[in-house]
Parts: sequence; structure tokens; C-alpha cells
Amino acid sequence: MINKYTCQNGVRIVLENIPTVRSVAIGVWIGTGSRDENPQNNGISHFLEHMFFKGTATRSAKDIAESFDSIGGQVNAFTSKEYTCYYAKVLDTHSQFALDVLADMFFNSTFVEAELKKEKNVVLEEIKMYEDTPDDIVHDLLSRAVFENHPLGYPILGTEETLNTFTGDTLREYIHERYTPENVVISIAGNISEAFIQEVEKYFGSYEGGSKENPENVPVFHSNRISRKKETEQAHLCIGFEGLKVGHEDMYSLITLNNILGGSMSSRLFQEVREQRGLAYSVFSYHSAYKDSGIVTVYGGTGAKQLDVLFETIQETLEKLKQNGITEKELTNSKEQLKGSLMLSLESTNSRMSRNGKNELLLRRHRSLDEIIEQIDVVTKKSVDDMARAVFTDKYSVTLISPDGEFPNNLS
Repeated sequence: MINKYTCQNGVRIVLENIPTVRSVAIGVWIGTGSRDENPQNNGISHFLEHMFFKGTATRSAKDIAESFDSIGGQVNAFTSKEYTCYYAKVLDTHSQFALDVLADMFFNSTFVEAELKKEKNVVLEEIKMYEDTPDDIVHDLLSRAVFENHPLGYPILGTEETLNTFTGDTLREYIHERYTPENVVISIAGNISEAFIQEVEKYFGSYEGGSKENPENVPVFHSNRISRKKETEQAHLCIGFEGLKVGHEDMYSLITLNNILGGSMSSRLFQEVREQRGLAYSVFSYHSAYKDSGIVTVYGGTGAKQLDVLFETIQETLEKLKQNGITEKELTNSKEQLKGSLMLSLESTNSRMSRNGKNELLLRRHRSLDEIIEQIDVVTKKSVDDMARAVFTDKYSVTLISPDGEFPNNLS
């Protein structure tokens, strides 16, 4: 049972009591990420996430780390294109303490110059480390190819140039504009009573923020080709098709399709590319859903000399899927796999907290497990076949990182 409560200032609280566990996960979700940035402040959402751990008026960075280590708890954060989350997981007896520290980080971080300087260096190293992983970069290049100059195409980490412009004042200004009460969700899951909502409200229920008015900038899907020449052992290839936005009514048909195409070891891409032809160690597909758009991505990594064959094999697999559709066995297996994955994923308090936080932030609604299973059950062979023909069209973007940066010869 999920309890929802909206504070007077607009902060939303969602609490799911799970009496069979001894842990509690608390997440502070903010509806802002790299898509809410501009070319001048790209990376500020991610940098701010780092800076929340660098000390408050009463706790140093070491104090924050030690406070959770000393109770056997965990504290962490992440930034995505559309939201930022700070979270802690602790024993149920320490839930009040975890809330106190998270609120302190949220409201009282000092952003002192010495810490800013050190953390800029840390993030710069993160950017360099990321540059050393071409199998990650190629996915970011695909976002840029698909969304062009729209903020959804920006890198979450930002750049060295933008990073160097951030000051304590720019961070505080960004908080004032984007960390507004109506843009914040506190999600709690675990062995905790409904009364804890009042504790959360004491911290988050009365603060005020600035204006979060962001003009609705709906992205357009573009067909582009971007390649980068890089000294790598493999050629890393991404193909992107237009997908569905978060909460779309046909989402489970697309998820089922993706599972059959490249979402598991029994998928068509894995079996054809890796098992039958030995062309790649890593080949898969996935769907990224945003508030107003989505991308279906196919990825494969192979030796540069085999790139043409890899691309041809992926295209043949997609064409076969469009022409002949899926089998009843694939449909049944995929649906059962999705149900199993869903249930297994909800066994931890962290995953329950994440699911509830995202659903409240992006959809403002929560479906029960039975409702989701019902939605999976109504997916048919026809709805998946129709989805394959609708998604895998000639309108797609391709990105490549390889030793020569040369696209496959058979790329249209």
C-alpha cells in the first residue's frame, strides 16, 4: 500500500510500508537533470549532486560519510537527463537519523571554494574516465545525433569548459530555480509507519523556492550519422529509432518487442550475432523513455574489419522481425520473463523507493503489481508485430566509434 501526501508548499511524499524487512530507503527526488540545462551551464545538475556531499554548516564531508558508515548504512546519489536523486538506505531504527542528514545536505550545503575546487577536479577525472570508455560514449553520441541541439542531447557530466564556470553562487541560483517544492518528491520504502510522513513534512513541508518555469521544449527525432575516430580495439556501433514517451499506453508492447529483439540471452540479436556468427561479445537493445519522447537503441561492438557484417546482420534481424513478426513462443517467454524481472526487481527497499519516486515525479500515478501484470498479459502477437513495423523504419540515427571512424559500406 502506497501512501501519498502533498505538503502545503507542494512537496510530494510517497511512503510504502513493507513490514517484512528491517531496512528503510529514503530518496529525495528532484525533477531536474541535464535536459533542464543550457549550453552555458551544462553539467550543473551532476556537479551539484556531487557538491551536496561536500559539507554543510554543521557537518564536514567526512562527517557525512562517517555518519552513515557508523550505522552500517549507505548514502549515494545519481543524476539523469530528467531527474536527480539523493538517497540513503539504513536499518529501520536509523530512519530518523538518515532523514536528518539528507535534509541537512539538501538545505544547508555550504559550497565553499576549497571544496568546489577539489570536486571540479574529481568530476574532470570522471569525464576523462568516461572518455576512456568508447562503449559508453557511443550512446551519448546517439543522443546528440537524435536530439541535435535539444538539451536531451547534452552529456550529463557536462564539459571541462562549463565545469570551470561553476561557483557557489551559480549552484545556489540553480537550486533556487529548479529545486522548487512542486518539483520535489520524497520517496520512502521499508519497515516504517505512516506517521513518518509528518517527520518528513517537518523538514521539507515549508520551504519556498523560485520559479521553475521552463518553456516546454518538445524534442524532435532526427536521422543523423555521427562517427568518431579513436584508438580502440573494437568498433562500437549504435543504431537509434524513435521510441515512446514515459507512460505511453503501448509501452508494454514495445518492452516485449525489445526483450525479444535484444533484451536477453535468448533474444534474436544475441543468438544471431553472438551465438550463431560469433561477431560480438556484447550486443543488445534497450528503450529509453523520457517525458515527451523515447529512443530504441541497438548496440554492438566488434572488430573493425567485421563492422560491415555486424551492421548487415542487425539490419537482417530487424527486417525479419518486421516481415515475419514474432512467434507465439517468443511472446509467451518474453511476457513471463518481464513478469519475473519485475517481481525480482521489487524485492529490495531501494528498488521500491526508486520505482515509487520516479512514478510520482514523472507520472503522478502508481500502478499495483497486479495492474502491471494485467497490462503485460494483454500484449498480443499483433500488438508487438505492429510495434516492430512502426518503430523499425528507415528513419534512424547511427553513431560509431572506431579506429578509422568509417561507417559500414552498406549504411544507407
